[in-house]
Amino acid sequence: MSRSQRRERKARAAAREQRANRSPSISATGTAIIADLPAGSLALPSQGEQDDRIKAEFYNVGLDASWEIDLFGGRRRAAEAASAQADAAHANVADAQVRLSAEIADNYVTLRELQQRLVLSRQSSELLARSLALLEQRERRGASSRDDVVRLRTELNRTQGGLLPLEGQIAVTLDQLALLTGDEPGAHDATLSSSGAIPSVPASVAIGDPEAMLRRRPDVRAAERQLAAATAQIGVDVARQFPSVSIMGIIGLGGPNIGDVVDTDNVSSLLLPRINWSFLDFGRNRARVEQSRAGRDEAEAQYRKSVLAALSDAETSLSRFGNLRATLLSSYRSAEGARQSSRFADQRFERGAAPLTSSIDAERAALTADISAVEAQGQFVRAFVGLHKALGLGWEGSKDR
Repeated sequence: MSRSQRRERKARAAAREQRANRSPSISATGTAIIADLPAGSLALPSQGEQDDRIKAEFYNVGLDASWEIDLFGGRRRAAEAASAQADAAHANVADAQVRLSAEIADNYVTLRELQQRLVLSRQSSELLARSLALLEQRERRGASSRDDVVRLRTELNRTQGGLLPLEGQIAVTLDQLALLTGDEPGAHDATLSSSGAIPSVPASVAIGDPEAMLRRRPDVRAAERQLAAATAQIGVDVARQFPSVSIMGIIGLGGPNIGDVVDTDNVSSLLLPRINWSFLDFGRNRARVEQSRAGRDEAEAQYRKSVLAALSDAETSLSRFGNLRATLLSSYRSAEGARQSSRFADQRFERGAAPLTSSIDAERAALTADISAVEAQGQFVRAFVGLHKALGLGWEGSKDR
């Protein structure tokens, strides 16, 4: 259980306690007194040698009931404040779940992107190795210079060196996914180590209106519930300025014999109405009310801040999503053009109109364009995840309790 969930449990229990405080409290008591005391120990005179000790027994069972009448709504407002705090805690749990889901999705997309880039980079490295072997053959025949060989070997070493960071990033991302899902490092290596496709994005996204977006976002709901709790707290402190009325009742059975506790002729009852009013507190209640109003103003400012941050987040995410979509389309067109050039180079080589090195170079250029397209696709899908998070779309949470 997460910290947010524990806080929600605590807030729910506090809300139940405040609701229960509005009801009467009833308790049962049982008393047995058996005394054997020296005469005079209870300020009673001795009656003689035969009465040098005092023996007494008393037995009693009873019910005590008390109830504070909520004349000015203080307890009702306290229950409202506690309920709003519980709703805010529940919204915070939902917000944590949304953030966690988005982070897991983001890391999964990153993993698939890195794996695809690694596959394409290895293919490019293999093509470079083939080009280097051909160039070394030409050098031995005197058809190529040593400088060209050194340049290509340097490029091959750089490409092969670039594979190691990719492999390291893949290992780190796998461990991060295990951590985010509550598993030990390496738990998902067998399942996710093989290269997989980057998740696709729907052709259209239903954005909706800003009002609905604000209702969907759990962080905004949490801020609104905190504002409601702070507002209710003002009513609690205002009610303290007025008298409180409580009633206590006692019903009991008892007497000097054990059988008296079941004898209805020995029923005793007591009703105690009570009024308490701190009419002279030298401004303490007014100070408490002023503190509550200041707390309410602070909660309102925080709510406004959350709303503005949500609107800004949505606007930024929409803009980024649109820009990266255009970037992805451009990358796809570039990759398609490079792939077409590679096919033409292959055709020229098959007809003997171009050397094999030209075909290999064209294929390497196509792989480079494919790597750029994969990077753009990963950024675009991560932007889609961020957009869903910003707009509160597609997240299913538990119902409010």
